Amino acid sequence: MSAPIYLSAERLQELKDEYKKLKFETMREVAGQIDEAKQQGDLSENAEYHEAKDRMAFIQTRVIELEHIISEAQIIPETKKGSGTVHVGSKIIVESAGVQRNFHIVGSAEADPANGKISNESPLGEAFLDEHVGATVEVKTPVKTTVYTIISIE
Repeated sequence: MSAPIYLSAERLQELKDEYKKLKFETMREVAGQIDEAKQQGDLSENAEYHEAKDRMAFIQTRVIELEHIISEAQIIPETKKGSGTVHVGSKIIVESAGVQRNFHIVGSAEADPANGKISNESPLGEAFLDEHVGATVEVKTPVKTTVYTIISIE
């Protein structure tokens, strides 16, 4: 059994919508393009055919990936969000070296570090899990160790 994939309800719906569009619309469109390209004759020199086949392979891979994510998805429980400790789904404000930063702890499928969404599986996200306001957390990276103090948790 694999580890659960934590997602917000909104993100899970986005992935389900993407899956539906790929599986029932995009794959049919690309299959039609492959058919059209086949009718043009010699496939060995048919760029449209090879491009469509490559696109179909990419779509099929993404559909399989989405099926896995959707089947293993666990919605982040609302009750954990206000529990006083950091869990998946928590929005936290931390301070390090006098600088405050906002983070939202999310599952790996929803991570977007550039926008403050850090995975619960990342070294930073994992270090914050189960901590509380006022806790000091050390995060070691190959370059340095950074100390964070948790200022608030939502």
